[in-house]
Amino acid sequence: MERSLGIGLLVFSALIGLGSTIRCFSCKDYTSSCYKQRDCSYDDACLTLNERGGMTYRQCLKYSDCEYSRLAQMFPQVSSFTFKCCNADLCNSAPSSAAGSLIGALVSLVVIWCFH
Repeated sequence: MERSLGIGLLVFSALIGLGSTIRCFSCKDYTSSCYKQRDCSYDDACLTLNERGGMTYRQCLKYSDCEYSRLAQMFPQVSSFTFKCCNADLCNSAPSSAAGSLIGALVSLVVIWCFH
């Protein structure tokens, strides 16, 4: 009895994971500061498409559409681009800047020095 219950729970857990969705950032901007999030479909990935001119597109996209020729058809207004598709929650966020990290470290040092 315990064994069949354990197997049932294992199968149920596996089926729950198959139907799970991800969240992606969803915006179009030049600043790389995107905060709007969206729930995607179960077969979606998160897309980050960087146009040569500086525009960045972030959105949900069917994972099967994550190839250069397909994206060129979907974004005809973009002449030259690089892209990345990923399938983890919010994986299409903007990369953190080194300057922001340096400022954070300097502020931490000042606070420690002043209150020590």
